[in-house]
Amino acid sequence: MEIPDLTGGFVALLGLKFEEASADRVVISWRVRPELHQPSGIQHGGVYCSVVETAASVGGSLWLADRGTVVGVSNQTDFLRAVRDGELTAVGTPVHRGRSQQLWQVEITDANERLVARGQVRLQNLTPA
Repeated sequence: MEIPDLTGGFVALLGLKFEEASADRVVISWRVRPELHQPSGIQHGGVYCSVVETAASVGGSLWLADRGTVVGVSNQTDFLRAVRDGELTAVGTPVHRGRSQQLWQVEITDANERLVARGQVRLQNLTPA
């Protein structure tokens, strides 16, 4: 399965760049900027949740390939370190890939490789009957 065109829409709004995308690993980077801040001037937690879901969904879709599609059914993301600016990188890897569901873990680090957020997404594999 080819990597889908993820250059527009929400991905573009967040400014996400796909550095790597396969069925086993997804790497996304982006620059923290004021329009992605929450009112206190730090990266909005919703951005972390969105990136975690995006990384898991892309990897899960590539793994399931032409057997069906995936949808997120649970996203649990922890915010560990406040970030005001700079480049962030998310790395998503599978924890479990089964017949009906997948579980992906995503770690987000800053330019100094400090963990700033981590999350996991459970995906439902939707396959034709």
